[in-house]
Parts: sequence; C-alpha cells; structure tokens
Amino acid sequence: MKLFDSHCHLDFPAFDPDRETILEHCREMGFSGIVVPGVTRERWTAVCSLCASHPDFLHPALGLHPLFTAQHQKEHIAALMAEIQNCHPVAIGEIGLDFLPPGIDRKSQQYFFESQLEIAQETGLPVILHVRKAHDTVLHALRQRRLRGGIAHAFNGSLQQAERYIELGFKLGFGGAVTYSRARKLRRLAQELPLTSLVLETDAPDMPPAAHHGKRNQPDYLPEILHAIARIRDESPQRIARQTTENATALFSLKTETLPP
Repeated sequence: MKLFDSHCHLDFPAFDPDRETILEHCREMGFSGIVVPGVTRERWTAVCSLCASHPDFLHPALGLHPLFTAQHQKEHIAALMAEIQNCHPVAIGEIGLDFLPPGIDRKSQQYFFESQLEIAQETGLPVILHVRKAHDTVLHALRQRRLRGGIAHAFNGSLQQAERYIELGFKLGFGGAVTYSRARKLRRLAQELPLTSLVLETDAPDMPPAAHHGKRNQPDYLPEILHAIARIRDESPQRIARQTTENATALFSLKTETLPP
C-alpha cells in the first residue's frame, strides 16, 4: 500500500534523536511522501533544509501558525513570499484561525491569516489550514478569494461545514483523533464524507493514536489511522490508502508512480 502523511512536523526537536530511523521505516512501509508544514519564520530554515535532504519524499509547506502570533512580525509576510522563491513549498501552511484559547488576539490572527491567503492566491499554492472554533469565519475568508483549495487539517467541524470546504476545493484531514472510540462525531464524519475528500495525517509529534496515548506521535503510526478509518467505513485499507494518497498527491501537484488497483 502507498501511504501519504499530509501533515507531520518532522522538523521539530522531538525527532532529533531518531528522525532518520523513522524516515527509513516509513519508506520500508510503503510511504510515497510526507508534507512538513512550517509554523513560524524561525522554523522555515529547518523545514526547507530537512526536505531538501530527502527530495521527492519530504515536501515543505511554509506558513505562520495562528497559535504563534506573538512570534510573528508584519515583515514576516514579505519574508514568506521571498522564502517561497527559495524553498519551493507545495503549500502555504500551517495557517488559519484558532479562537479556542482564552485571551487570544483575534485581530492579529486574522491579519496574518488573510495576508497569507493573499500570498496563496498570488502564487497559486494550496493552503493547509489550522482551524478551531472559527470554521465559519475561515470559510467566509476563503469565499472572498480564488484559491486552489487545500486541506482543513485535523478537521473538527460539522458535516455542513465539511461540505462547504469541499465545495471550495478542500480536502479534510483525519489523524489520530479518529482512532478514539469516544470521538463519535469525528468518526461519523469519517464514515459519511466522500473518500475523494479525505486525506490522512499524523500531525506528529502531537495527536497520537489511541494505542500511543500520552506518548510522542510519529509518522510511521499512520497505518493505525488508516485501519481505523477502514473499519469505520467498512472498506478495505488498500482502497482507503490508494484514494487518500491520490487525493494528497493531486492536491500538492506531486508526481507519483502509478498505484496498483
């Protein structure tokens, strides 16, 4: 089976001790690629350097994450446009709005989010969205622009909101949370949404599957997410793997060898 992790923070220090070992294991398991999203300007260099060391397997995305707004400066928007020319990311991300934490600066989050959407529109790159308690606001902003689509990462909204993202050309990312039996709403979404609109992700080192609760998450746990969704949908893991990999590689305009039926 070909697998594709559409969201994994392999650049984070949590992977410094065994990053190469994990990557070797992922290749052995049949992974065709992993997207590594940047979250602050400070991390972009590490993301680009790591991906350059594994061309055609690790793919960079660059963005300014809404939970790190205190670290962002307005000049980082211009820096992002410049870095795109050097790093050639497959997406703008991880970007978005997160209205969950108390006392967050909504105005600042929206400035950086909308500025990065403008870059996505100008460059024609898809976007990787981080959204919590802000789906309607994000959807409104997306409708104001002509974008190439993207991924609503770690999707946690309603079926109606999911359908609105799909109408705008977005895929919905499903990760470790779907492996928990108590995640009934999320598991219903995984069952009801069209398979052509789903992508798999780990968000490692965060959001581990149920079998690794409380431990570091890692990309080679992706098959656990795959098998959970296969059981929920009552479909074969091979079919889920094939379609979600095709969904991701098409979205990011990545070349991939022909997948078996």
